Amino acid sequence: MLTFALVAVAGAAVVSRPDGSLGSEMWPVGLAVALVLNTRRSRVWIPVTVVAVVAAASFVLVGRPMPYAVAAAVVTAAEALLVMRPIGATIERRFSDDTVRGLLAARTLGGTSTSLHAPSLVQNRTFLHHHLGHGPDGWHVPVGGAGAVGDALAKAATGAGAELLTGAGVSRVAAGDDHAEVTWHDSHGTHTVTARHVLSDVAPWVLRILMGDGEDPEAKPEGAQLRIAMLLERLPRLRSGVDTAVAFGGTLRVATGLDHLEQAHADAAAGRVPEPVPAEVHCHSLTDASVLGEDAPEGRHTLALVAHHLPASLFDHEREARASEAVERVLAALDEHLEEPLRSCLATDAHGEPCLQVTLPQDLEADLAMPGGHPFHGDLEWPWASNRARLETPAQRWGVQTDAEPVVVCGSGARRGGGVSGIGGHNAARAVLESR
Repeated sequence: MLTFALVAVAGAAVVSRPDGSLGSEMWPVGLAVALVLNTRRSRVWIPVTVVAVVAAASFVLVGRPMPYAVAAAVVTAAEALLVMRPIGATIERRFSDDTVRGLLAARTLGGTSTSLHAPSLVQNRTFLHHHLGHGPDGWHVPVGGAGAVGDALAKAATGAGAELLTGAGVSRVAAGDDHAEVTWHDSHGTHTVTARHVLSDVAPWVLRILMGDGEDPEAKPEGAQLRIAMLLERLPRLRSGVDTAVAFGGTLRVATGLDHLEQAHADAAAGRVPEPVPAEVHCHSLTDASVLGEDAPEGRHTLALVAHHLPASLFDHEREARASEAVERVLAALDEHLEEPLRSCLATDAHGEPCLQVTLPQDLEADLAMPGGHPFHGDLEWPWASNRARLETPAQRWGVQTDAEPVVVCGSGARRGGGVSGIGGHNAARAVLESR
């Protein structure tokens, strides 16, 4: 089966095929890649521009009280292309090249295994979310990695008088009309505190359990990503001859053509590990060498691989064997484009073991209480309210409400949360301030 690797960096796309052929194009705006790679330019300008406008408008809206859908419909075409029908049909109708189709379709992958033609439109909402705040110079990453962000937040919080407790497992949240009680346990025993407001960063599914609703297996989210973290002695060379700094400096996508993605979803839905496994690869150390530490040998790099269409249910049985199969298949898909097997580039630890760590959806659930290993704590929603939605309280207006007024959602599970954008926390804080 023919696969391809696609490298997306700021303002450029490089397509590398297993036979060594490659193509490279430049574009002035990230979403306009389709304009230069597709021959039907006059037909694609409208949808690409519409998505860019809707994404830009939505990015402005998510940091403000939630508008109704009528106010959020920036242009009539946006409803038809993004909100009213599956995005797969739009991509297939507007674009002819499978690589270009795949470049756009890959933006619908947000931790769930969904067809591009799913009537739920979760793929459309994920596509929109991935373009929020995404300018022509690409995504911005924090120097020092995500840990540096956590350290900065902790410093700001403690500087403002906050007390941070770690190693504290919350076991109950009991809400009244104007207050809530939080019970947690640590090495010193069980404790309870009463507060006027409780901001919850756990998934809404978990929060409902803490508030006494019990588990609902039918409503439990399911993630569909397998992650591989690697430390390399050196970056591998590509068969196409593309410079490794270019190939790994942005987002390198493997087996993410439209046909590959739909087949991978069908395989996963049938309980099979896809072949090939669609994946994206990032080398953060090329952007920020500080993540390696001060004493890292020259040439070493981190490599983060995210494999898609691998739902948690695939690993419910024979987990170790299924995980090994998935890892081998995704590495094989990447190796097709390399002059040397990726495993030959891996660094080894003090015990001589390769520096390769695999994280399944089940691992994320066990370590971080993320149900089903879903990175967004559940399927994303539109960043605006339906025309019949109640927006009477500050929490409702900011999209962070729960069934109990003193408790609000401040994490990825907020209506306009998703990932590590910080939008959920911002909006929860604004809701609390507005209610005081």
